[in-house]
Amino acid sequence: MANYLSPQEITDYTSVGGVNKVNRSVWLVLAMAIMAGVYIALGGFASSVAAHDITNKGVAKLVTGAVFPIGLMFVVINGADLFTGNCLIVISTLEKKTSWAGFLKNLVIVLVGNFIGAVAVAFLVANSGILSMSDGRFGAYMIKVATNKANLPFKEALCLAIICNIYVCAGIWMIYAAKDITGKVLAGFFSIFAFAISGAEHIVANMFYIPVALFSKTNEYLELAHVSADQLTWNKFLINNVIPVTLGNIIGGLFIGSMYFLIYKKLTKPSN
Repeated sequence: MANYLSPQEITDYTSVGGVNKVNRSVWLVLAMAIMAGVYIALGGFASSVAAHDITNKGVAKLVTGAVFPIGLMFVVINGADLFTGNCLIVISTLEKKTSWAGFLKNLVIVLVGNFIGAVAVAFLVANSGILSMSDGRFGAYMIKVATNKANLPFKEALCLAIICNIYVCAGIWMIYAAKDITGKVLAGFFSIFAFAISGAEHIVANMFYIPVALFSKTNEYLELAHVSADQLTWNKFLINNVIPVTLGNIIGGLFIGSMYFLIYKKLTKPSN
């Protein structure tokens, strides 16, 4: 007996999982989503600490990629609801086992919960004093990261977000295949490692990266980052980042889910 699921079996597993996710109570979904927001924020926080003072951009991305996956490991192994991963509920919806209204309701609740969890961690980090690390260079690093994200053109943010959730949902697909913890960790690590290195845009991660900078937007960090205060605002976060990145993440997730629905539910002939 194989110690992993075949792609066909992953499709069936994801479909059943989608039904279970949609049929839970609002408060249960919200609580699970808050935990996912906390976990992804912790991954972003730890990876930022590790990479903030590395001047070589390639090495900094490698270090970020090596640490950031802990967030998804927390989500998958401990149990939590992540907006990007829940886009795979589309499989059960296309099978008409869940309604489009139920699917969208789940995504909205999960997005709200992820926001609460991620912003809570951002607030804690901003008020912990740790941003003064390396003579304030950590704070300046977070300001730079957030400013770049908050000023992306719509098309760029959208495309980077689509790429992001292709990485993430393909990784979750592999995690579903594994039947043991070691397999799940390895499957998740390399896919999220690649995503983090790519510079793609993940809405839940951004709910940590940008708010932590907004909460700690002091003159000292702005000067070190060579950023003006008007380049980093809540308005820019919501309009320039949240909207296109949320849409892009949905598109990327729907692509993975819809393609495997097509492949294994429509085009694959049942075995006799």
